[in-house]
Amino acid sequence: MKRIERVNDFVVRFANVNGSGSASANSLFAKVVYRLGVPVSPKNVFPSNIQGLPTWYEVRINDKGYLGRRGGADFIIAVNGQTLRDDFDMVQPGGYFLYDSTKDLPAGFSRDDITVIGIPLTQLCNDEFSDNRMRQLMKNIIYIGALAYLLDIGLEPVSDSITKQFAKKPKLAEPNIKALEIGYHYAKEHHTESCGLSIQASDAVGDQILIDGNSGAAMGALYAGATVVGWYPITPSTSVVEAFERFAGRYRLDPDTGKRRYAAIQAEDELAAIGIAIGAGWNGARSFTATSGPGISLMSEFLGLAYFTEIPVVLINVQRSGPSTGMPTRTQQSDLLACAYASHGDTRNVLLFPSDPRECFDMTADAFDLADRLQTPVIVMSDLDLGMNDHLCAPFSWDDQRRYDRGKVLSGEELDQLERKWGRYLDIDKDGICYRTLPGAHPDKGAYTTRGTSHNEYAAYTEGSAAYERGMNRLLNKWETARRLVPLPEVVIRDKQKKLGAFFFGSTTASAIEALDRLEESGIAVNSMRIKAFPFQAEVFDFISEHELVFAIEQNRDCQMQILLAGECLVAPGKMMPVTNFNGLPITARIITNQVHTTLLSREKSFISPAPIAQEETS
Repeated sequence: MKRIERVNDFVVRFANVNGSGSASANSLFAKVVYRLGVPVSPKNVFPSNIQGLPTWYEVRINDKGYLGRRGGADFIIAVNGQTLRDDFDMVQPGGYFLYDSTKDLPAGFSRDDITVIGIPLTQLCNDEFSDNRMRQLMKNIIYIGALAYLLDIGLEPVSDSITKQFAKKPKLAEPNIKALEIGYHYAKEHHTESCGLSIQASDAVGDQILIDGNSGAAMGALYAGATVVGWYPITPSTSVVEAFERFAGRYRLDPDTGKRRYAAIQAEDELAAIGIAIGAGWNGARSFTATSGPGISLMSEFLGLAYFTEIPVVLINVQRSGPSTGMPTRTQQSDLLACAYASHGDTRNVLLFPSDPRECFDMTADAFDLADRLQTPVIVMSDLDLGMNDHLCAPFSWDDQRRYDRGKVLSGEELDQLERKWGRYLDIDKDGICYRTLPGAHPDKGAYTTRGTSHNEYAAYTEGSAAYERGMNRLLNKWETARRLVPLPEVVIRDKQKKLGAFFFGSTTASAIEALDRLEESGIAVNSMRIKAFPFQAEVFDFISEHELVFAIEQNRDCQMQILLAGECLVAPGKMMPVTNFNGLPITARIITNQVHTTLLSREKSFISPAPIAQEETS
């Protein structure tokens, strides 16, 4: 048997039972690798229950910095009897399978192309710890100790991380370090030459940080000056608000009294949650809500209200698999159309597409400026993979001198200086954006009625066709203004002949870049465009029109970005070809390259004669 022997380039997969305390142990492993300076990408695949169902935690280690999900596993730690067979079969040929050998493997578990490593985790725990809960928790740390030996990490980096983790509770550190040592020394004694995988300290991480996107978005909201959040719990967006409350509870307090200078209101449902945020925005606060697909459906009525009445509000949408309840703990990019045209009637909402936690921070902060400037809802389109998993990214940049762009807000003094009658929906500057006032700005000027019914330039109710058309056309003009304000796409040219192109967005970015690198290595140069925002700019239209064939890389069944582009750009049928993944797991580079090859081989016109690429397990 030829073993897999690699340094800083492999995938470790943990198979556990949900609620067993494994999450903190597995996360500890990923953080240790990160602190050794090796690029790491952990992915948590967990069920939609609290305890008892299978959960997996994948850690991709790659010194080159390719950190999209790879697919397959080189080393599996299997401690869940429910999935033991599947986990055993999933190990890549030449890989490694570590299991709890307190009990023998069932009959039929036989492979001559992998290395099986037995460690009696339960027995070792029972011998050392008397408390049942402690035994369960320490079993997880014992296999981390074994990995510390098998992967050449050593005891010190892991024990140092444990000490830091329990710095305020040193008594908890002691049993964890003891369990770590038990696993390490058992593996050292019984499995001296068992593993050809190795983690060696590196400087490839540089100054990058390891953080989840939801924390980045929460910090971005704080940085933007958000003081009100209305929310209703829903996976996978709940931790956005939890993180915001945690940060605001530390940094948004009155320095003299210690009182909170923010409001986090848990509503009775999603419609009420966004209603709170819209009401606060109307009153002048910077406000937001966070939700996922089902919440978008329920919030769409009020999104239409905010669009038509022109009230700024920010919505952070952490997408999950739909439709309906779908798979609440699986990732997708399937809310694009629902968000772009949310609500009935002719509506268009500004969308931002972050690709890593740094952009979750930046784009969420920018969303508040855009919402104020455009007086409209702005939706930050994250997803479960980006939001709930840790990712490497550039450090956040915090500028204490940053000034918020509140847009066209008239003060009492400015109202007094007006030479003409003020109207809430008068387009003075001809950019579609009108001047608004905030309650209390002036004792007798600037008041108006906010209504979701048709209104004229002075906010008066009307059913007049001409006034309604003027208002709707002005909103369309404001949409054109928005094109100049949202982030431009990121274009990379690999082939000046511009035969083949591909676009992607959000969390597909890492895998898409890796896939395009692989394709180029095999002789297929594909230019790329990372879309960062909707509305689309001329650069987006130009990229598509200049290429003969454009691949649409997306994580949804219907290729919703392609549909959005086709409608906005009037692209000819067949110009764009879908490259999709919608099984709830993050897309891999191999999925992308295989679909690109399949498409090219099936086209009548031969762009190239690609060599076939071997299939790889994608589950």
